Amino acid sequence: MTFSTKPLDITTWPDFAALVERHNGVWGGCWCMAFHAKGAGAAGNRDAKEARVREGSTHASLVFDGPACVGWCQFGPTGELPRIKHRRTYEEGLAALPDWRITCFFIDKARRGEGVAAAALAGALAEIGRLGGGTVESYPEDTAGRKVASAFLHNGTLAMFERQGFSRNRQIGKHRWVVEKRVVARDSR
Repeated sequence: MTFSTKPLDITTWPDFAALVERHNGVWGGCWCMAFHAKGAGAAGNRDAKEARVREGSTHASLVFDGPACVGWCQFGPTGELPRIKHRRTYEEGLAALPDWRITCFFIDKARRGEGVAAAALAGALAEIGRLGGGTVESYPEDTAGRKVASAFLHNGTLAMFERQGFSRNRQIGKHRWVVEKRVVARDSR
């Protein structure tokens, strides 16, 4: 499959919104707000996300198959995405905050298993490079030797991150790892 990626902005908001609405707001109305400082609750998350898009305070790499948005990867500076799972354990081993966090993925339920998440991750890394690069961190799940439903892999898999050059930093949950990678700034022309 050949996918294209575009950043989430006001021009791609309708594509993002259409995908989320096809999936009932994603995970009970999250709208990819759970990792921001404070969500507005399921009833207000759509408006809160759109406001963040309009003000440029949210980042995502949207994956397209032709004109259809089929998934995304959310990323952002740590101040934009301060909430993470396993926070207490994470902070115990923290030396310094990363420049960027990759917090979640969502793939259209009809398109899972086709490489959409890997395309979204590659798009996020390219966009991070365009935005100045730096240390990127994420919190994927190690699925080696066990079966996990793809609907529950909202942080991605450890294997996918390692294929894209991330290295393990430390374990913060039974199957969850902190992974990191340095992304070099690239010319944005």
